[in-house]
Amino acid sequence: MRVSAIQLNAGADTDGNIATADRLVRHAASLGAELVALPEKWTVLGKREHMEAGAQSLDGPAISWARAIARELGIDLLAGSMFERAPEREKGFNTSVHIGPDGELKSIYRKIHLFDVEVDGAVYAESSTEDPGDEIVVTELADGVKLGMSVCYDLRFPELYRILALRGAEVLAVPSAFTLPTTRDHWEVLVRARAIENQCFVIAPNQIGNHPGNLRSGGRSLIVDPWGLVLASAPDIETAIVAELDFSVLRDVRKRLPSLARRRPEAYAWPEAFAWDAR
Repeated sequence: MRVSAIQLNAGADTDGNIATADRLVRHAASLGAELVALPEKWTVLGKREHMEAGAQSLDGPAISWARAIARELGIDLLAGSMFERAPEREKGFNTSVHIGPDGELKSIYRKIHLFDVEVDGAVYAESSTEDPGDEIVVTELADGVKLGMSVCYDLRFPELYRILALRGAEVLAVPSAFTLPTTRDHWEVLVRARAIENQCFVIAPNQIGNHPGNLRSGGRSLIVDPWGLVLASAPDIETAIVAELDFSVLRDVRKRLPSLARRRPEAYAWPEAFAWDAR
């Protein structure tokens, strides 16, 4: 399977962000990508007032565009994540949407772990405008491959990815807007760790550059294999990176180094439902 991660420099102009996404998704498809993943907050990224003004429902123009282009190009499209306006709620959600080649919504994941942190003196309070989701989501691509869905800060919670792998995920998606300092020091280490420990491919599209409100993202979007090898890495520009996923590599890694199968959940006191299914 050929896949692509799209690296964007989104700002307050939603129409401009969608236009750039359109150009890069088409470029990725022209290179043969069957699965294309956009980054976190690809529709709008900036100050609180920008985010609130750019919030949309899942039947708004952003997802309508995503459905149309997935259908036109015949691709699985992971519409990164967007600030979802939730009817009759004070706050919204940070929502990732998987759209199939028929243009239909296949799965919806709402970010579980919200980014309430301080990094290099900058304070981030995602929970001030968004509520966390509470559902772990594994979706199925057109060719039957299972994709585990997550968003950005989720990357720091390895138990989420272990559950995704145990539920059959062979590919993990991490659309992100990692800050510049955490991209520099943590990003590649974390992405490769999630790939190695779960013996999965990881597709990690990141935002790049400056955004309104003195926000800065670090880029370096990655596609990584189950052995932790980097198959593709983005330069510091808006771009589409592409890599071929060879699932015989995944099967070989899991056979030769069967760490998932050798888990001992009874020793961890985990629920029986999390037991590894070798199928």
